[in-house]
Amino acid sequence: MNKFFILLLIFIIGFFTYGIVTKESNDPIKKQKRLSCQTKTTTFEKIANKQLAQEAIKLLESSNYIIKSRIEKSVYMESQIDKHICEEKANEYLNKSISRYLKTKEEKEQKLLIDYYILENDKEDKGKKGTKCKLYAGYLVFEFKLDNKLIYKIQTDYMNMDTSDIPERMDCVIKSFITLKN
Repeated sequence: MNKFFILLLIFIIGFFTYGIVTKESNDPIKKQKRLSCQTKTTTFEKIANKQLAQEAIKLLESSNYIIKSRIEKSVYMESQIDKHICEEKANEYLNKSISRYLKTKEEKEQKLLIDYYILENDKEDKGKKGTKCKLYAGYLVFEFKLDNKLIYKIQTDYMNMDTSDIPERMDCVIKSFITLKN
């Protein structure tokens, strides 16, 4: 009888240990980031089509891309984002980030679509749960598409209300996309 309880206790401890280890390794938030810049703020990425990524990166490196952008302002609190950044300025930051990776300027018919938006964190939104939701100023969401097919999607927070860290976050986004070729 004593051996039965010892075996049962070992089984129960093993069962819970296995469950905890498996949950932590499958937790998407705890997954290791590919680049150090992705650890500076909360960043999520999805590689949707690795095969098309190589072709898309070549298009970006040869200046064959189109930018589609927008800014989504807060609804419940007074929006501050217009005081610091506009679409044109954001696109300038993005083009500057991309320019570091340009290798040639070879006009091609096919274009990579970089569709992104900047969302201002609405800290007065009653739907937000917890105080952690109010720590960041907003986030950037980028989708890289080729022939209407999603290749890569990344979301990264920016922390400064004056949007001064947006250029750095855009640098991280472009670097994250470019490194898919490795």
